[in-house]
Amino acid sequence: MASLVDDVRRVATGWRWGKRPLVPASAQPFAPPEEPDEFPTSWARTAPARILRDAIQRLVLRPLVWNETRVRTEGLDVLETLRPPVIFVSNHASHLDAPLILCSLPQGWRDRTAVGAAADYFFDVWWRAGATALVFNAFPVERAGGAGATHTAEELLGEGWNLAVFPEGTRSRDGWVQRFRTGAARLALEHGVPVVPIAIRGSFAAMPRGRGWPRPGRFPVSVRYGPAIHPESGEEVRSLSERMHGAIARLMDEDRTSWFESLAREARGETPSPAGPDAPRWRRVWEATAPISRSRPRVWSPGAR
Repeated sequence: MASLVDDVRRVATGWRWGKRPLVPASAQPFAPPEEPDEFPTSWARTAPARILRDAIQRLVLRPLVWNETRVRTEGLDVLETLRPPVIFVSNHASHLDAPLILCSLPQGWRDRTAVGAAADYFFDVWWRAGATALVFNAFPVERAGGAGATHTAEELLGEGWNLAVFPEGTRSRDGWVQRFRTGAARLALEHGVPVVPIAIRGSFAAMPRGRGWPRPGRFPVSVRYGPAIHPESGEEVRSLSERMHGAIARLMDEDRTSWFESLAREARGETPSPAGPDAPRWRRVWEATAPISRSRPRVWSPGAR
C-alpha cells in the first residue's frame, strides 16, 4: 500500500495540471509538427455569455481595477461621430490595459467589442482560454503571424464587432512603446474600417510586467482616446501603421501637457517619441514607473470623466 501511495504521489508531482504536455528535448526532432488548433470563442458571444460578461465587467472587473488604481478617461467624445465596427489600437505595457479599455468604453461600445489576446499565452490551456474568452470577449491572435492569424478577426469585423488590439504584439518590458506590427493596419485597410487610437499612461507603473496584481498605493492611470484614423485609398500598410503609431505618440504628449501644445508640436514635427529615452534599461524602467503627471483637462470635452 505504501508503495502505491508513493507512486501516486510521484505521478501527481510530475503531472502538468491544466497545462500542455511537454515533449522531452531528446524526442523533439522526431515529434510530428503540431497542427494549429484555434480555441473556439464564438460561444462567448452568445446571449447568455454576453449577459454574464456584462455583469462580471460592471460588478467585479471595473470596481476592482478602479479601486486598485486611480483611472481618468478622456476623449470618449470621438466615438459620437462613429459607427461600428472600428478597430481600437493601444500601446501595451501591462495586463491592466485590456480591462482599462473595456471598462472605460460606454456600454453600447463595450458590449460589441472583442479583444485580441496572445494565443500562446491566454489560450494555451483550456481553463485560462475559457476565462479569457468569457470575461474579455477575447479571441486568439497568433503573435508569430501566419495565414490563419487574422481569420477570426476578419470574421468579427464582417459581423459588425469592434476589435481592441495591441499592435506591439506583447507587453513592453520597460514601459515604453515598441515597434508596431502591421496586422491591425492590414485589417483596417482590407475592411475599410476606421482606427481609434488609445494612449494608456501609468499602467506600467501600476502593474509592470511580472506582477500578478497592481502595486499598492493606487497609482494614477490615464486612458485617452483620440480622433479616428481613416484608411486612405491606395494607402500602404506600413504608412497606416506609422500614422497609428504617431497618433498614439501625440495622445501621450497631450496627456502630459495639453491638447493645443501637442497639436503645435505635431505640426512642427516635434512630438516626443513614445519609444522613450536612449538610455540603459534600468533608467528607462525607472522613468516609466514614475507616477504620471496630469495635463490640463479639456474642459469643453464631454468625453472626460
